[in-house]
Amino acid sequence: MAEIAPKISVAADPAVARFSQSLLAERNASANTVDGYLRDISQLAISVWGAQAEPPFPWKEVGEKEAHAFMHELAHSGAAPTSRRRKLAAVRSFFRFLQGDDAQVENPFSSLRGPRTAKKLPRTLSPADIDRFLKQPLSDLADGVLPENIALRDRAFFEALYSTGCRISEMTGVDWGDVDLVRGSMIVTGKGSKDRLVILGSRALEALKAHQANVSLRNASNVSSDSPVFTSIRGKRISPREVQRMMKKYLAESFLPLDITPHKLRHSFATHLLDAGADLRSVQEMLGHSSLSTTQIYTHVSVERLKDAVSSAHPRA
Repeated sequence: MAEIAPKISVAADPAVARFSQSLLAERNASANTVDGYLRDISQLAISVWGAQAEPPFPWKEVGEKEAHAFMHELAHSGAAPTSRRRKLAAVRSFFRFLQGDDAQVENPFSSLRGPRTAKKLPRTLSPADIDRFLKQPLSDLADGVLPENIALRDRAFFEALYSTGCRISEMTGVDWGDVDLVRGSMIVTGKGSKDRLVILGSRALEALKAHQANVSLRNASNVSSDSPVFTSIRGKRISPREVQRMMKKYLAESFLPLDITPHKLRHSFATHLLDAGADLRSVQEMLGHSSLSTTQIYTHVSVERLKDAVSSAHPRA
């Protein structure tokens, strides 16, 4: 049932129509997101009134019994836990909206909890793989494959990305005024437009200084405080998509898996810090996580590595 398109549509229901408009106008939801909500609400309507029912629907009739039955059907339909959690969130949100229209409407889904989903451990590169990858731009320069300005830019970008654990959008958004090459730090703007201070390691600092000197030599105005640190060959701020293409190229040349993304450098940064003994709170602050629980997944990666080490080396493992 869960992933099959419903045979009825709830779009013509007055309450659902108002909810759809609210999603578009107040939450700035995309058309695809609204369609997803409508599919989930349609499935609820089928569960309660059958596939032949037509709007308008008496939503006040939906109580805890019907809510539990709906979730039970989803569980036995083969729907993945993530899908069931999403559907629960959709119908819960719809009834919360109905309560805003009519205080007498109950939300039968408010106390229900979705199934737990197993957290996937983030894939990381080893320090040796990171080293091989980060050396590739200068190797291309030495081989005559890349011009100096591109090689220095790319080395600086990826050195800084791994050194700070930044998201790709945070790094592409950095201006020269955000970088303190004397103190070895950088201000980046993360999720929620929150600024945070990140620390540049010696390798990243060296790479950024070389990149800045090269940019200044070509045009001193391009290192003004409001100029982007990383630009495309056309002189515009480099885009995340272009960075992803750059990374694919260097991964292929380094004989590393091509499914490694810039975000995997962030995972590697956090894991390597914890492996080396950094405390969780410090890593949380460096990553810009609002919740410590988000950072804790990296402790699982470290534990898995310890288990591998014990199983391969301990005589009684």
